[in-house]
Amino acid sequence: MAINDDFEKAQADVKTLTEKPDNATLLELYALYKQGTEGDAAGRRPGIMDPVGRAKFDAWGAKKGASTDDAMTAYVASVKKLLG
Repeated sequence: MAINDDFEKAQADVKTLTEKPDNATLLELYALYKQGTEGDAAGRRPGIMDPVGRAKFDAWGAKKGASTDDAMTAYVASVKKLLG
């Protein structure tokens, strides 16, 4: 269960960043978070009139097949890298 504790800590730590990460990093964090908490992307892909929703869905969909633990571990590593 250690990964769950690390994952929860990383979720809190990411909120303490002094600078907002770039959009690509934010999408990566979002995708890893969703894959770690919900598994593979499901539902309909948002339409062209929702570019933000579409980008998020596509980023999450790119993580398809990654295990919960792998996604959580990658999320924790990404946050640690951002924190320096």
